[in-house]
Amino acid sequence: MQDEARELPARNDQFSRFLGGSPLAVVLKLVLMSVLVGVVLAAIGLDPWNIVESLRRLADWVWNLGFDAINSLWRYFILGAVIVIPLWLLSRVFGAKPR
Repeated sequence: MQDEARELPARNDQFSRFLGGSPLAVVLKLVLMSVLVGVVLAAIGLDPWNIVESLRRLADWVWNLGFDAINSLWRYFILGAVIVIPLWLLSRVFGAKPR
């Protein structure tokens, strides 16, 4: 008779299977993951109370970051070109061999 009792599913077996583990372990994992994801989202500027406005600000920030990067790259190019291009031109003029 004990063998028959062992074959019957436990009362919480289906519930635990649905959750993917014991309820307490699943709750603790979900809490930990929620805190970690919340920290990451807060670091990029998302606000849980106004998620749509936060996503719009994030998109604006990424958009402006891209153009600011191009602007910085352009300024570095101009700064370097002021030195590199005249030196290259002088080396070509004075380094040219007559044929």
